[in-house]
Amino acid sequence: MAVWGTSREMEELRREVDRVFQGFGGGRWPSFRRLAFLPGLAARQYPLVNLHEDKDNLYVEALAPSIDPEKLELNVQGTTLTISGVKQPQSDLPVEHYHRCERSAGRFVRSVELPYPVSDQGTAATYKQGLLLITLPKHESAKPKQISVQVG
Repeated sequence: MAVWGTSREMEELRREVDRVFQGFGGGRWPSFRRLAFLPGLAARQYPLVNLHEDKDNLYVEALAPSIDPEKLELNVQGTTLTISGVKQPQSDLPVEHYHRCERSAGRFVRSVELPYPVSDQGTAATYKQGLLLITLPKHESAKPKQISVQVG
């Protein structure tokens, strides 16, 4: 019988359980998003995003306060949008001076699956008052087409 119990195997098991429950944000399962910047506890779900569309574009609104917009990186590959950057700490206080620290800091990477392919022409991103606004034009193949009916 093999002895099981090394910390590496326990960590792999914990990560696998986290992956299984990652989609259960509501209900009786705790939201893993709250653990976003705690090392090793969950995948970072930062920044929080809203995704909506109109006839021609997809719009992503990412809540990202205290980010240097010059250090934000946006990448679209296929139907995946990746937002990455570094969130700086709000203060230079040493860690041992804190009694409670709930506002996170550090490197983040967030990938968002887009419902449609997007065009690389006309994409735009602006950062205003902690909100990153991204406009992604839909690819022509994703836009609705009107088909006329011939009466014969």
